[in-house]
Amino acid sequence: MRTSIADIRAAYLRGERIPMITAYDYTSAQLVEQAGVPMILVGDSLGMVVQGHDSTLPVTVDDMIYHSRAVIRGCATPMVVTDLPFLTYATETDALRHAARLLAEGGATSVKLEGGRPVAPTVRRLVQAGIPVMGHLGFTPQSVNQIGMRVQAKESAAARELIEDALALQAAGAWAIVLELIPAPLATAVTAQLDIPTIGIGAGPGCSGEVQVWHDLLGLFSDFVPRHTRRYRTLAEEITSGLREYADDVRSGAFPTEKNSAAMDPAVLAEALYGLDRSAETEG
Repeated sequence: MRTSIADIRAAYLRGERIPMITAYDYTSAQLVEQAGVPMILVGDSLGMVVQGHDSTLPVTVDDMIYHSRAVIRGCATPMVVTDLPFLTYATETDALRHAARLLAEGGATSVKLEGGRPVAPTVRRLVQAGIPVMGHLGFTPQSVNQIGMRVQAKESAAARELIEDALALQAAGAWAIVLELIPAPLATAVTAQLDIPTIGIGAGPGCSGEVQVWHDLLGLFSDFVPRHTRRYRTLAEEITSGLREYADDVRSGAFPTEKNSAAMDPAVLAEALYGLDRSAETEG
């Protein structure tokens, strides 16, 4: 049975820290489940990590549905939360239509959207329609052209606004809020103000849980290590080494071998070749 919001709520009330992984495909979802992680975020960060864009802005609802389906097929127990992409919730009507598709077609348990008080009415409308919503405050990647890619809410006024945004999202019915790239003491204070879980990324240890991107945790990027992550493995080096060995073996003839091949009865092959005159074909 898939992890529910009620399950996460119960863990939060017991004081348990809640891990979450951002992943985008069938294989990674399988491994996340095997590791016992209860929540997967299908993030619009796939625009950069999978598609190679320099931001999340080009990602479409169809992209999110495609990747959500792949993740759902790969796991049976983690909750799956899917991002609403850029400008797909500009109006309540847009939000309802696109969020409904993420649940009905993508199989998501919940949607996630960015923003505070300006989107609170949209959050309320989605929740009223039966669509669970996770909020997202602090560094909001869909606003990167306005706010830049840096730590947010470092000044008192901005910090106060973020707290008020979090309270507004909670009042609107959000069941959890991601806090990204904000000062750790502020994240701790926001968490203390709320009665719903906070999921941090680059927000310090005071949140109710943590979300990190699959590729960051496992070292699948060779050129950039975000400060807010920890590399538990360096798989890019292992993968490159393995691929290099494979290519060398193909070039040298060391792979494939008879052990990697299917056998055939010589008599069957002889029958198949009987009567073929290759020399005549060559002369022709």
